[in-house]
Amino acid sequence: MNRLSIFSIKSFGGPLLATFLISMFMLLMQFLWKYIDDLLGKGLDTVIILELLFYVSASLLPLALPLAILLASIITLGNLGEKNELTALKASGLSLYRILRPLTFVVILLAIGTFYFANYVIPVANLKWHSIIWDIQQTKLTSFLKPGSYTDDIDGFSIRVVEKTDNKVTGITIHDHTDEKVLKTITAEKGEFFKSKKGDVLFLKLDNGTVIEELSERNGRKKSEIGKAYRAGRKSKFTTATYKMNMSGFTVDRSEDERFTNEYEMLNVFQINHLLDSLKTDYKNVSDNFEKRVRGDLQYYQSIDFLPAQSAEKEDADSSFLNQDSVHINLEELTDEDLAKAYKTALTRIREKQRKLNGQLDFEDAKHNNLRRFKIEFHRKFALSFTIIVLFFIGAPLGAIVKKGGFGAPVVIAVLLFMIYFVLISVGEGMAESFVVSPFWGMWGPSFILAPFAIFLMISAANDRSPIDVKAWQKRLSRKK
Repeated sequence: MNRLSIFSIKSFGGPLLATFLISMFMLLMQFLWKYIDDLLGKGLDTVIILELLFYVSASLLPLALPLAILLASIITLGNLGEKNELTALKASGLSLYRILRPLTFVVILLAIGTFYFANYVIPVANLKWHSIIWDIQQTKLTSFLKPGSYTDDIDGFSIRVVEKTDNKVTGITIHDHTDEKVLKTITAEKGEFFKSKKGDVLFLKLDNGTVIEELSERNGRKKSEIGKAYRAGRKSKFTTATYKMNMSGFTVDRSEDERFTNEYEMLNVFQINHLLDSLKTDYKNVSDNFEKRVRGDLQYYQSIDFLPAQSAEKEDADSSFLNQDSVHINLEELTDEDLAKAYKTALTRIREKQRKLNGQLDFEDAKHNNLRRFKIEFHRKFALSFTIIVLFFIGAPLGAIVKKGGFGAPVVIAVLLFMIYFVLISVGEGMAESFVVSPFWGMWGPSFILAPFAIFLMISAANDRSPIDVKAWQKRLSRKK
Protein backbone atom coordinates (compact mmCIF):
# COMPACT_ATOMS: atom_id res chain seq x y z
CA MET A 1 0.00 0.00 0.00
CA ASN A 2 1.49 3.33 -1.09
CA ARG A 3 1.56 6.55 0.88
CA LEU A 4 -1.38 8.04 -1.03
CA SER A 5 -3.62 5.15 -0.03
CA ILE A 6 -2.56 5.37 3.61
CA PHE A 7 -3.03 9.13 3.62
CA SER A 8 -6.49 8.91 2.02
CA ILE A 9 -7.71 6.18 4.35
CA LYS A 10 -6.47 8.03 7.43
CA SER A 11 -8.12 11.24 6.26
CA PHE A 12 -11.38 9.37 5.68
CA GLY A 13 -11.36 7.13 8.77
CA GLY A 14 -11.50 9.87 11.40
CA PRO A 15 -14.50 11.78 9.96
CA LEU A 16 -16.28 8.49 9.24
CA LEU A 17 -16.00 7.31 12.84
CA ALA A 18 -17.00 10.71 14.23
CA THR A 19 -20.00 11.14 11.93
CA PHE A 20 -21.13 7.55 12.50
CA LEU A 21 -21.13 8.03 16.28
CA ILE A 22 -22.97 11.34 15.96
CA SER A 23 -25.57 9.82 13.62
CA MET A 24 -26.05 6.83 15.91
CA PHE A 25 -26.44 9.12 18.93
CA MET A 26 -29.12 11.18 17.17
CA LEU A 27 -31.06 8.07 16.14
CA LEU A 28 -30.81 6.60 19.64
CA MET A 29 -32.19 9.83 21.09
CA GLN A 30 -35.11 9.55 18.66
CA PHE A 31 -35.71 5.96 19.82
CA LEU A 32 -35.59 6.96 23.49
CA TRP A 33 -38.02 9.80 22.86
CA LYS A 34 -40.42 7.37 21.20
CA TYR A 35 -40.30 4.86 24.07
CA ILE A 36 -39.72 7.29 26.92
CA ASP A 37 -43.01 6.39 28.62
CA ASP A 38 -42.06 2.71 28.71
CA LEU A 39 -38.61 3.28 30.21
CA LEU A 40 -38.84 6.09 32.73
CA GLY A 41 -39.99 5.66 36.31
CA LYS A 42 -39.92 1.85 36.26
CA GLY A 43 -36.80 1.18 38.31
CA LEU A 44 -35.06 -0.66 35.45
CA ASP A 45 -31.56 -1.96 36.01
CA THR A 46 -28.76 -0.17 34.18
CA VAL A 47 -27.74 -3.47 32.58
CA ILE A 48 -31.17 -3.90 30.98
CA ILE A 49 -31.15 -0.36 29.57
CA LEU A 50 -27.61 -0.78 28.18
CA GLU A 51 -28.58 -4.11 26.62
CA LEU A 52 -31.62 -2.51 25.02
CA LEU A 53 -29.56 0.38 23.60
CA PHE A 54 -26.93 -2.08 22.34
CA TYR A 55 -29.45 -4.06 20.29
CA VAL A 56 -31.27 -0.95 19.11
CA SER A 57 -28.03 0.63 17.90
CA ALA A 58 -27.38 -2.46 15.78
CA SER A 59 -30.84 -2.24 14.20
CA LEU A 60 -30.30 1.49 13.43
CA LEU A 61 -27.24 0.82 11.26
CA PRO A 62 -29.18 1.05 7.94
CA LEU A 63 -29.94 4.70 8.73
CA ALA A 64 -26.74 5.74 10.52
CA LEU A 65 -24.14 4.33 8.12
CA PRO A 66 -25.39 5.92 4.85
CA LEU A 67 -25.55 9.32 6.56
CA ALA A 68 -22.06 8.79 8.02
CA ILE A 69 -20.60 7.77 4.64
CA LEU A 70 -22.16 10.80 2.94
CA LEU A 71 -21.01 13.27 5.59
CA ALA A 72 -17.51 11.77 5.95
CA SER A 73 -16.88 11.84 2.19
CA ILE A 74 -17.88 15.52 1.99
CA ILE A 75 -15.70 16.42 4.99
CA THR A 76 -12.67 14.43 3.78
CA LEU A 77 -12.59 15.87 0.26
CA GLY A 78 -13.58 19.29 1.60
CA ASN A 79 -10.60 19.28 3.99
CA LEU A 80 -8.25 18.25 1.17
CA GLY A 81 -9.61 21.03 -1.04
CA GLU A 82 -9.57 23.65 1.71
CA LYS A 83 -5.91 22.95 2.54
CA ASN A 84 -4.97 22.86 -1.18
CA GLU A 85 -3.81 19.27 -0.76
CA LEU A 86 -6.26 18.17 -3.44
CA THR A 87 -4.85 20.79 -5.82
CA ALA A 88 -1.31 19.59 -5.11
CA LEU A 89 -2.26 16.00 -5.83
CA LYS A 90 -3.87 16.98 -9.13
CA ALA A 91 -0.84 19.08 -10.04
CA SER A 92 1.37 16.02 -9.56
CA GLY A 93 -0.58 14.30 -12.31
CA LEU A 94 -3.13 12.37 -10.30
CA SER A 95 -6.74 12.50 -11.39
CA LEU A 96 -9.66 12.61 -8.98
CA TYR A 97 -10.49 9.02 -9.90
CA ARG A 98 -6.98 7.91 -8.89
CA ILE A 99 -7.17 9.91 -5.65
CA LEU A 100 -10.49 8.30 -4.73
CA ARG A 101 -9.40 4.77 -5.63
CA PRO A 102 -8.30 3.76 -2.07
CA LEU A 103 -11.46 5.26 -0.56
CA THR A 104 -13.59 3.52 -3.17
CA PHE A 105 -12.03 0.21 -2.20
CA VAL A 106 -12.73 0.91 1.49
CA VAL A 107 -16.34 1.93 0.80
CA ILE A 108 -16.95 -1.23 -1.28
CA LEU A 109 -15.63 -3.33 1.62
CA LEU A 110 -17.93 -1.41 3.98
CA ALA A 111 -20.87 -2.03 1.63
CA ILE A 112 -20.15 -5.77 1.54
CA GLY A 113 -19.74 -5.87 5.31
CA THR A 114 -22.97 -3.92 5.73
CA PHE A 115 -24.87 -6.52 3.72
CA TYR A 116 -23.62 -9.36 5.91
CA PHE A 117 -24.34 -7.30 9.03
CA ALA A 118 -27.87 -6.49 7.83
CA ASN A 119 -28.43 -10.10 6.84
CA TYR A 120 -27.19 -11.89 9.94
CA VAL A 121 -26.90 -9.42 12.84
CA ILE A 122 -29.78 -6.97 12.42
CA PRO A 123 -32.52 -9.67 12.38
CA VAL A 124 -31.25 -10.98 15.73
CA ALA A 125 -30.96 -7.44 17.11
CA ASN A 126 -34.54 -6.64 16.07
CA LEU A 127 -35.83 -9.73 17.83
CA LYS A 128 -33.81 -8.99 20.97
CA TRP A 129 -34.84 -5.35 21.47
CA HIS A 130 -38.49 -6.06 20.66
CA SER A 131 -38.43 -8.83 23.27
CA ILE A 132 -36.82 -6.56 25.87
CA ILE A 133 -39.43 -3.83 25.34
CA TRP A 134 -42.17 -6.44 25.69
CA ASP A 135 -40.65 -7.86 28.87
CA ILE A 136 -40.36 -4.39 30.40
CA GLN A 137 -44.04 -3.71 29.84
CA GLN A 138 -45.08 -7.15 31.06
CA THR A 139 -43.10 -7.32 34.30
CA LYS A 140 -43.54 -3.76 35.56
CA LEU A 141 -47.31 -3.74 35.96
CA THR A 142 -47.32 -1.19 38.80
CA SER A 143 -45.28 1.45 36.95
CA PHE A 144 -48.30 3.73 36.58
CA LEU A 145 -48.84 3.83 40.36
CA LYS A 146 -47.26 6.57 42.48
CA PRO A 147 -47.36 5.86 46.24
CA GLY A 148 -49.49 8.38 48.09
CA SER A 149 -51.19 9.78 44.96
CA TYR A 150 -54.25 8.83 42.94
CA THR A 151 -53.80 7.80 39.32
CA ASP A 152 -56.43 7.73 36.55
CA ASP A 153 -54.31 5.96 33.89
CA ILE A 154 -56.78 3.05 33.67
CA ASP A 155 -60.10 4.25 32.28
CA GLY A 156 -62.90 4.21 34.84
CA PHE A 157 -60.68 3.73 37.91
CA SER A 158 -58.89 5.96 40.41
CA ILE A 159 -56.24 4.00 42.29
CA ARG A 160 -54.08 4.95 45.25
CA VAL A 161 -51.48 2.85 47.10
CA VAL A 162 -49.32 3.56 50.13
CA GLU A 163 -46.32 1.44 49.09
CA LYS A 164 -45.35 -0.74 46.15
CA THR A 165 -42.65 -3.33 45.49
CA ASP A 166 -42.52 -4.78 41.98
CA ASN A 167 -46.07 -6.08 41.42
CA LYS A 168 -47.07 -6.08 45.10
CA VAL A 169 -48.76 -3.09 46.80
CA THR A 170 -50.08 -2.20 50.27
CA GLY A 171 -52.72 0.23 51.49
CA ILE A 172 -54.91 0.06 48.37
CA THR A 173 -57.89 2.33 47.65
CA ILE A 174 -59.84 1.92 44.38
CA HIS A 175 -62.71 4.13 43.22
CA ASP A 176 -64.65 2.30 40.50
CA HIS A 177 -66.51 4.64 38.08
CA THR A 178 -67.25 2.09 35.38
CA ASP A 179 -70.95 1.93 36.36
CA GLU A 180 -72.52 5.40 36.28
CA LYS A 181 -75.38 4.32 38.58
CA VAL A 182 -73.19 2.96 41.38
CA LEU A 183 -70.30 4.57 43.26
CA LYS A 184 -68.00 1.78 44.38
CA THR A 185 -64.99 2.10 46.71
CA ILE A 186 -62.69 -0.82 47.48
CA THR A 187 -60.01 -0.76 50.17
CA ALA A 188 -57.57 -3.53 51.09
CA GLU A 189 -54.51 -4.04 53.22
CA LYS A 190 -52.38 -5.50 50.42
CA GLY A 191 -52.61 -6.83 46.90
CA GLU A 192 -50.73 -8.14 43.87
CA PHE A 193 -51.12 -7.33 40.15
CA PHE A 194 -51.34 -9.90 37.36
CA LYS A 195 -51.86 -9.47 33.63
CA SER A 196 -53.82 -11.63 31.20
CA LYS A 197 -52.02 -13.44 28.38
CA LYS A 198 -53.44 -11.06 25.79
CA GLY A 199 -52.43 -8.06 27.89
CA ASP A 200 -55.87 -6.44 27.76
CA VAL A 201 -57.01 -7.24 31.32
CA LEU A 202 -55.35 -6.44 34.64
CA PHE A 203 -56.14 -8.64 37.65
CA LEU A 204 -55.62 -7.41 41.20
CA LYS A 205 -55.61 -9.98 44.00
CA LEU A 206 -56.70 -8.22 47.22
CA ASP A 207 -56.39 -9.37 50.84
CA ASN A 208 -58.41 -8.21 53.89
CA GLY A 209 -60.56 -5.43 52.54
CA THR A 210 -64.00 -3.87 52.26
CA VAL A 211 -66.33 -2.88 49.42
CA ILE A 212 -68.70 0.10 49.77
CA GLU A 213 -71.39 0.55 47.11
CA GLU A 214 -73.91 3.38 46.93
CA LEU A 215 -76.22 4.79 44.26
CA SER A 216 -75.07 7.97 42.58
CA GLU A 217 -76.90 11.28 43.06
CA ARG A 218 -78.42 11.18 39.59
CA ASN A 219 -80.60 8.28 40.76
CA GLY A 220 -82.12 10.55 43.41
CA ARG A 221 -81.95 10.61 47.20
CA LYS A 222 -84.36 8.76 49.45
CA LYS A 223 -85.69 9.96 52.78
CA SER A 224 -85.47 7.99 55.97
CA GLU A 225 -88.18 7.78 58.56
CA ILE A 226 -86.72 10.76 60.41
CA GLY A 227 -86.77 12.88 57.27
CA LYS A 228 -83.06 13.00 56.40
CA ALA A 229 -81.96 12.29 52.83
CA TYR A 230 -79.72 9.31 52.20
CA ARG A 231 -78.41 7.22 49.33
CA ALA A 232 -79.07 3.51 49.16
CA GLY A 233 -75.93 1.43 49.51
CA ARG A 234 -74.23 -1.54 51.07
CA LYS A 235 -70.95 -2.49 52.71
CA SER A 236 -69.25 -5.87 52.62
CA LYS A 237 -65.97 -7.33 53.79
CA PHE A 238 -63.73 -9.94 52.23
CA THR A 239 -60.65 -11.92 53.15
CA THR A 240 -59.44 -12.57 49.60
CA ALA A 241 -60.83 -11.21 46.36
CA THR A 242 -59.71 -10.74 42.77
CA TYR A 243 -60.56 -7.52 40.96
CA LYS A 244 -60.64 -7.25 37.18
CA MET A 245 -59.83 -4.06 35.26
CA ASN A 246 -59.90 -3.43 31.52
CA MET A 247 -56.48 -2.28 30.23
CA SER A 248 -57.75 -0.79 26.93
CA GLY A 249 -57.08 2.72 28.17
CA PHE A 250 -53.66 1.86 29.58
CA THR A 251 -51.80 -0.36 27.08
CA VAL A 252 -51.45 2.00 24.16
CA ASP A 253 -49.61 1.69 20.84
CA ARG A 254 -48.39 -1.88 21.25
CA SER A 255 -49.54 -5.37 22.02
CA GLU A 256 -47.83 -8.73 21.67
CA ASP A 257 -49.39 -9.42 18.27
CA GLU A 258 -48.55 -6.00 16.87
CA ARG A 259 -44.91 -6.27 17.86
CA PHE A 260 -44.14 -9.80 16.77
CA THR A 261 -46.22 -10.23 13.60
CA ASN A 262 -43.52 -8.35 11.66
CA GLU A 263 -41.26 -11.40 11.63
CA TYR A 264 -39.86 -10.37 8.24
CA GLU A 265 -37.61 -7.96 10.17
CA MET A 266 -36.11 -10.89 12.07
CA LEU A 267 -35.10 -13.05 9.09
CA ASN A 268 -32.12 -13.08 6.73
CA VAL A 269 -32.44 -13.26 2.95
CA PHE A 270 -32.12 -17.04 2.84
CA GLN A 271 -34.82 -17.51 5.46
CA ILE A 272 -37.05 -14.98 3.69
CA ASN A 273 -36.59 -16.75 0.36
CA HIS A 274 -37.39 -20.14 1.91
CA LEU A 275 -40.39 -18.74 3.78
CA LEU A 276 -41.73 -17.10 0.62
CA ASP A 277 -41.76 -20.47 -1.15
CA SER A 278 -43.54 -22.08 1.81
CA LEU A 279 -46.10 -19.28 2.04
CA LYS A 280 -46.85 -19.43 -1.67
CA THR A 281 -47.44 -23.19 -1.41
CA ASP A 282 -49.67 -22.81 1.64
CA TYR A 283 -51.64 -19.96 0.10
CA LYS A 284 -52.15 -21.95 -3.12
CA ASN A 285 -53.48 -24.92 -1.14
CA VAL A 286 -55.92 -22.67 0.72
CA SER A 287 -57.15 -21.14 -2.55
CA ASP A 288 -57.52 -24.55 -4.19
CA ASN A 289 -59.49 -25.87 -1.22
CA PHE A 290 -61.77 -22.85 -1.32
CA GLU A 291 -62.39 -23.39 -5.03
CA LYS A 292 -63.27 -27.04 -4.39
CA ARG A 293 -65.72 -26.06 -1.64
CA VAL A 294 -67.42 -23.55 -3.92
CA ARG A 295 -67.70 -26.08 -6.75
CA GLY A 296 -68.97 -28.69 -4.33
CA ASP A 297 -71.97 -26.51 -3.48
CA LEU A 298 -73.08 -26.35 -7.13
CA GLN A 299 -74.53 -29.42 -8.81
CA TYR A 300 -73.44 -28.26 -12.26
CA TYR A 301 -69.76 -28.73 -11.41
CA GLN A 302 -70.50 -32.26 -10.16
CA SER A 303 -72.37 -33.39 -13.23
CA ILE A 304 -71.01 -36.03 -15.62
CA ASP A 305 -71.23 -33.67 -18.60
CA PHE A 306 -68.95 -31.15 -16.85
CA LEU A 307 -66.29 -33.62 -15.71
CA PRO A 308 -63.44 -34.38 -18.17
CA ALA A 309 -63.77 -37.50 -20.25
CA GLN A 310 -60.88 -39.35 -18.58
CA SER A 311 -61.51 -37.98 -15.10
CA ALA A 312 -61.47 -40.39 -12.20
CA GLU A 313 -64.19 -38.28 -10.63
CA LYS A 314 -66.44 -39.06 -13.59
CA GLU A 315 -65.97 -42.81 -13.14
CA ASP A 316 -66.80 -42.51 -9.44
CA ALA A 317 -69.79 -40.25 -10.00
CA ASP A 318 -72.84 -42.34 -9.16
CA SER A 319 -75.16 -39.80 -7.59
CA SER A 320 -78.71 -40.13 -8.78
CA PHE A 321 -79.04 -36.56 -10.00
CA LEU A 322 -75.93 -36.67 -12.24
CA ASN A 323 -77.58 -38.69 -15.04
CA GLN A 324 -80.92 -36.97 -14.83
CA ASP A 325 -82.09 -34.47 -17.40
CA SER A 326 -82.41 -30.85 -16.42
CA VAL A 327 -85.64 -30.09 -14.61
CA HIS A 328 -87.54 -27.04 -15.86
CA ILE A 329 -89.64 -25.33 -13.23
CA ASN A 330 -92.41 -22.93 -14.18
CA LEU A 331 -92.64 -20.29 -11.46
CA GLU A 332 -96.23 -19.49 -12.44
CA GLU A 333 -97.26 -23.00 -11.39
CA LEU A 334 -95.92 -22.53 -7.84
CA THR A 335 -98.15 -21.38 -5.05
CA ASP A 336 -97.42 -18.11 -3.29
CA GLU A 337 -96.18 -19.99 -0.24
CA ASP A 338 -93.81 -22.20 -2.28
CA LEU A 339 -92.60 -19.17 -4.24
CA ALA A 340 -91.87 -17.26 -1.04
CA LYS A 341 -89.95 -20.23 0.34
CA ALA A 342 -87.97 -20.53 -2.90
CA TYR A 343 -87.05 -16.85 -2.85
CA LYS A 344 -86.08 -17.05 0.80
CA THR A 345 -83.92 -20.13 0.25
CA ALA A 346 -82.21 -18.58 -2.78
CA LEU A 347 -81.57 -15.32 -0.92
CA THR A 348 -80.10 -17.17 2.04
CA ARG A 349 -77.75 -19.17 -0.18
CA ILE A 350 -76.66 -16.04 -2.06
CA ARG A 351 -75.90 -14.20 1.17
CA GLU A 352 -73.95 -17.16 2.50
CA LYS A 353 -71.88 -17.37 -0.69
CA GLN A 354 -71.32 -13.62 -0.61
CA ARG A 355 -70.06 -13.88 2.96
CA LYS A 356 -67.65 -16.65 1.99
CA LEU A 357 -66.41 -14.70 -1.02
CA ASN A 358 -65.83 -11.58 1.07
CA GLY A 359 -63.87 -13.66 3.56
CA GLN A 360 -61.78 -15.11 0.75
CA LEU A 361 -61.15 -11.62 -0.64
CA ASP A 362 -59.92 -10.46 2.76
CA PHE A 363 -57.66 -13.50 2.90
CA GLU A 364 -56.28 -12.72 -0.58
CA ASP A 365 -55.54 -9.10 0.43
CA ALA A 366 -53.78 -10.25 3.59
CA LYS A 367 -51.86 -12.84 1.59
CA HIS A 368 -50.57 -10.34 -0.96
CA ASN A 369 -49.70 -7.78 1.72
CA ASN A 370 -47.77 -10.36 3.69
CA LEU A 371 -45.84 -11.58 0.66
CA ARG A 372 -45.14 -7.99 -0.35
CA ARG A 373 -43.63 -7.13 3.06
CA PHE A 374 -41.27 -10.10 2.89
CA LYS A 375 -40.16 -9.14 -0.64
CA ILE A 376 -39.56 -5.53 0.43
CA GLU A 377 -37.35 -6.67 3.30
CA PHE A 378 -35.51 -9.04 0.92
CA HIS A 379 -34.58 -6.23 -1.48
CA ARG A 380 -33.90 -3.74 1.32
CA LYS A 381 -30.87 -5.73 2.52
CA PHE A 382 -29.26 -5.67 -0.95
CA ALA A 383 -30.22 -2.09 -1.80
CA LEU A 384 -28.62 -0.73 1.38
CA SER A 385 -25.12 -1.75 0.22
CA PHE A 386 -25.61 -0.16 -3.18
CA THR A 387 -26.95 3.01 -1.56
CA ILE A 388 -23.76 3.39 0.49
CA ILE A 389 -21.66 3.35 -2.68
CA VAL A 390 -23.93 5.85 -4.46
CA LEU A 391 -23.93 8.27 -1.53
CA PHE A 392 -20.14 8.11 -1.36
CA PHE A 393 -19.85 9.10 -5.02
CA ILE A 394 -22.24 11.98 -4.35
CA GLY A 395 -20.44 13.24 -1.24
CA ALA A 396 -16.85 12.92 -2.46
CA PRO A 397 -17.19 15.11 -5.58
CA LEU A 398 -19.33 17.59 -3.67
CA GLY A 399 -16.55 17.97 -1.10
CA ALA A 400 -14.01 18.46 -3.89
CA ILE A 401 -16.21 21.13 -5.48
CA VAL A 402 -17.20 22.99 -2.30
CA LYS A 403 -13.66 22.77 -0.77
CA LYS A 404 -14.99 23.33 2.73
CA GLY A 405 -14.06 20.98 5.57
CA GLY A 406 -15.12 20.68 9.18
CA PHE A 407 -18.67 20.40 10.44
CA GLY A 408 -20.04 23.60 8.97
CA ALA A 409 -21.17 23.66 5.35
CA PRO A 410 -20.61 19.88 4.85
CA VAL A 411 -23.12 19.07 7.60
CA VAL A 412 -25.78 21.28 6.01
CA ILE A 413 -25.20 19.76 2.57
CA ALA A 414 -25.15 16.20 3.91
CA VAL A 415 -28.34 16.65 5.92
CA LEU A 416 -30.18 18.09 2.91
CA LEU A 417 -29.03 15.26 0.65
CA PHE A 418 -29.85 12.63 3.25
CA MET A 419 -33.32 14.12 3.68
CA ILE A 420 -33.82 13.72 -0.07
CA TYR A 421 -32.67 10.09 0.15
CA PHE A 422 -34.87 9.42 3.19
CA VAL A 423 -37.92 10.89 1.45
CA LEU A 424 -37.22 8.82 -1.66
CA ILE A 425 -36.80 5.57 0.29
CA SER A 426 -39.93 6.29 2.37
CA VAL A 427 -41.99 7.05 -0.73
CA GLY A 428 -40.59 3.99 -2.50
CA GLU A 429 -41.43 1.71 0.40
CA GLY A 430 -44.92 3.18 0.68
CA MET A 431 -45.54 2.74 -3.04
CA ALA A 432 -44.28 -0.85 -2.87
CA GLU A 433 -46.59 -1.64 0.05
CA SER A 434 -49.49 -0.03 -1.85
CA PHE A 435 -48.81 -2.18 -4.96
CA VAL A 436 -48.03 0.93 -7.03
CA VAL A 437 -44.54 -0.35 -7.88
CA SER A 438 -42.80 -3.66 -7.37
CA PRO A 439 -40.72 -4.27 -4.22
CA PHE A 440 -37.60 -4.20 -6.40
CA TRP A 441 -38.24 -0.69 -7.69
CA GLY A 442 -39.51 0.50 -4.34
CA MET A 443 -36.20 -0.38 -2.64
CA TRP A 444 -33.75 0.11 -5.51
CA GLY A 445 -35.49 3.10 -7.10
CA PRO A 446 -33.99 5.79 -4.79
CA SER A 447 -30.46 4.56 -5.53
CA PHE A 448 -31.17 4.46 -9.28
CA ILE A 449 -32.51 8.02 -9.09
CA LEU A 450 -29.44 9.30 -7.23
CA ALA A 451 -26.90 7.37 -9.34
CA PRO A 452 -27.03 9.76 -12.37
CA PHE A 453 -26.40 12.71 -10.05
CA ALA A 454 -23.39 10.88 -8.63
CA ILE A 455 -21.99 10.31 -12.12
CA PHE A 456 -22.63 13.93 -13.10
CA LEU A 457 -20.93 15.28 -9.96
CA MET A 458 -17.92 12.98 -10.42
CA ILE A 459 -17.41 14.16 -13.99
CA SER A 460 -17.78 17.82 -12.95
CA ALA A 461 -15.34 17.47 -10.03
CA ALA A 462 -12.79 15.53 -12.13
CA ASN A 463 -12.81 18.30 -14.75
CA ASP A 464 -12.71 21.08 -12.09
CA ARG A 465 -15.99 22.39 -13.40
CA SER A 466 -18.87 23.67 -11.28
CA PRO A 467 -22.03 21.62 -11.81
CA ILE A 468 -24.15 24.78 -11.72
CA ASP A 469 -21.99 27.02 -13.91
CA VAL A 470 -24.72 29.01 -15.66
CA LYS A 471 -22.37 30.70 -18.17
CA ALA A 472 -20.90 27.39 -19.29
CA TRP A 473 -24.37 25.94 -19.86
CA GLN A 474 -25.41 29.06 -21.81
CA LYS A 475 -22.38 28.67 -24.09
CA ARG A 476 -23.20 25.02 -24.71
CA LEU A 477 -26.79 25.81 -25.57
CA SER A 478 -25.76 28.63 -27.91
CA ARG A 479 -23.35 26.30 -29.75
CA LYS A 480 -26.12 23.79 -30.33
CA LYS A 481 -28.32 26.51 -31.82
